[in-house]
Amino acid sequence: MLRTRPFGQRYAFCVAAVIFGCLLVSAGVRSAPGVLLLPWSRAFGWERGVISAAIALGILLYGLMGPFAAALMLRFGIRRVLMMALGLMAGATLLSAGMTAPWQLMLSWGVMSGLGTGCVAMTLGATVINRWFVSHRGLVMGILSASTATGTLIFLPGLAFIATHDGWRPVVLVVAAACAALIPLVFLLLPERPADAGLTPYGALAGAPPPVAAPPQNPFANAFLTLFRAARTRTFWLLFGTFFVCGLTTNGLVGTHLIALCADHGIGQVRAASLLAVMGAFDLVGTTASGWLTDRYDPRKLLFIYYAIRGLSLIYLPYSDFSVEALSVFSILYGLDWIATVPPTLRLANAAFGDRDAPIVFGWIAAGHQLGAATAALAAGLMRQIEGQYLTAFVLAGVMALVAAGCSLTIGRGSVTGLRPLSPAEA
Repeated sequence: MLRTRPFGQRYAFCVAAVIFGCLLVSAGVRSAPGVLLLPWSRAFGWERGVISAAIALGILLYGLMGPFAAALMLRFGIRRVLMMALGLMAGATLLSAGMTAPWQLMLSWGVMSGLGTGCVAMTLGATVINRWFVSHRGLVMGILSASTATGTLIFLPGLAFIATHDGWRPVVLVVAAACAALIPLVFLLLPERPADAGLTPYGALAGAPPPVAAPPQNPFANAFLTLFRAARTRTFWLLFGTFFVCGLTTNGLVGTHLIALCADHGIGQVRAASLLAVMGAFDLVGTTASGWLTDRYDPRKLLFIYYAIRGLSLIYLPYSDFSVEALSVFSILYGLDWIATVPPTLRLANAAFGDRDAPIVFGWIAAGHQLGAATAALAAGLMRQIEGQYLTAFVLAGVMALVAAGCSLTIGRGSVTGLRPLSPAEA
């Protein structure tokens, strides 16, 4: 039954707000292990390499779910998939409160959490934007991408405080409750398509026919068929490779190991988590601004700038004196750049692969992001365990970011169209 919604085309921003909240909480779930790594190690006597392996498994599945999540949304609907994912995230974190063995950590925070958060990730934002917006796509994607930063900003300091004063179990209960609370909001406020609410996408011309929904397809076959089409292009592999480095240098390395790195230099857990919160605050600004810039400038040049700044920041950090000033400089630079790569990467994917295939292709590209993140989460933990320090891990990641900066300038050269700056009316 058709249910009309208020605000006309502007209801698209209400939809974006609901998705922002879901992405925010998903970011909180994914960032929580960075707070819990040391408490788990103390509580159970597990090596950092063991815990890092579970975290890496969760990150890997989080990324691998992206293209399948996009295909599932096309087949079964955004609302159904999103509600199921939130329920899985709540169940996974709740079950972990009773764990006593590493395999239970692998199951809850590795498998279940990875699959759930993989459906509430960047591919969700890409799918919703392509369905609900015609104009301002870069800006809205920047805002949705910034939900990761906001999730860090809201969750990490509070979770670190709870872990320090009350132990790790209350932390997972808070995270589970936050996931469960979103399920009724998604059910009530998220129409499947603009047409289901008697609307057209935001920015669509008056009288324009609504987009025709793709016929139902097997989601797994659709995901792989789309991958096979995209994988024949050089643009796909450049986007995949640079986004691999993006994940490696953000939530895989810094998101997972920064608190532990700071602990190695005598900095308390709450203070270290506050550094991540500062990054979150600046990333909220940086990623939103990146979306605005992506609507107007060549996304390849933007990616070059972002990866270059990131690489230099990572090389700088382990050689700093870890003073308040040094950490503040790193937090600001890295925060502005944290997820700023998402809007230009999505725009390049849309330009190269079209609105129909782009969400699934972007899901595969995002899988590269999380593959890189899983690699860094595991490798940095093992390097720390073997070498007793994080120096090599951070310097290698910085060098890879500089390489990605150079590769960014060659993405889509000669094959990507539609990258002219938008006019004021279109923007």
